[in-house]
Amino acid sequence: MTRRSVIAGVGSALPKRCVTNAELAETVDTTDEWIVERTGIRTRYIAADGETTATLATEACRKALEHAGVAAKDIGLIVLATATPDQTFPSSATKVQAALGIDDCVAFDVHAVCTGFLYALSVADSMLKSGMATKALVIGAETFSRILDWEDRGTCVLFGDGAGALVLTAEEGEQGILATRLHADGRHNDLLYVDGGASTTGTVGKLRMKGPEVFKHAVTNLAAVLGETLAAADLSIADVDWVVPHQANARILDATARKLGLSPDKVVVTVDQHANTSAASVPLALDTAVKDGRIKAGDLVVLEAMGGGFTWGAAAIRW
Repeated sequence: MTRRSVIAGVGSALPKRCVTNAELAETVDTTDEWIVERTGIRTRYIAADGETTATLATEACRKALEHAGVAAKDIGLIVLATATPDQTFPSSATKVQAALGIDDCVAFDVHAVCTGFLYALSVADSMLKSGMATKALVIGAETFSRILDWEDRGTCVLFGDGAGALVLTAEEGEQGILATRLHADGRHNDLLYVDGGASTTGTVGKLRMKGPEVFKHAVTNLAAVLGETLAAADLSIADVDWVVPHQANARILDATARKLGLSPDKVVVTVDQHANTSAASVPLALDTAVKDGRIKAGDLVVLEAMGGGFTWGAAAIRW
């Protein structure tokens, strides 16, 4: 039998404060109609003082562990995807480890922005298959509100904060992660980036984006990597039950589905509720679709994302 990484449980966490477009319009030169028409976003969650990437990640992990029926002490690996860690170092994964009461395990962060969760999932999958651990927590967590320029209405309305996590267990059988594919192309740095850093300015900086150019790359790259991943698993688009994409923009989701010839009814959409939560968006959407009963045992689920770098990737999973 084939050793695979099986998703045993999922969980998510959101900040307490939910911000509507109307509330945002009180301080930003925008309107609810403008935001909905261009992005599909209606609300987002914004972290308060004391709510951090690590605290949100820890809450999501506790829920995932409970859903899986797995004790924290049995986790041998934590991979946390984030572009907004609590500190420059140590990793936020080690803060989650300590908060969960895990004395010793492998724990580290992965930084691939919006594709971060796919990178983290692929790394954890490889490590479980190699026998380095038998149970892992894979997390996507962000507090993007901390790096937004709230005077730039073209970007600040797009993002929110949150965390999603899943428990992976190494098992023999047909269920689990069938294939993953990852890519990066650093030539497009100037299309989506943060204008700061420890080794350049000594400051955190703010997010900058050229939206129309990012849109074009996103549709092309997401469609291509989804097809590539399915081919690696000897499957086709007709075999797919659900696509759980990075929740960047409703128009990107629609355009990608059209390019693939995929029914919109098979695409999980939560961007209207959460906005773009970067590395947290895929696990947040996945948790939503599992908990509301859409994703069922035996379904073929494809995760996909693209983010700054550019980075992009996908994973095919038999639920």
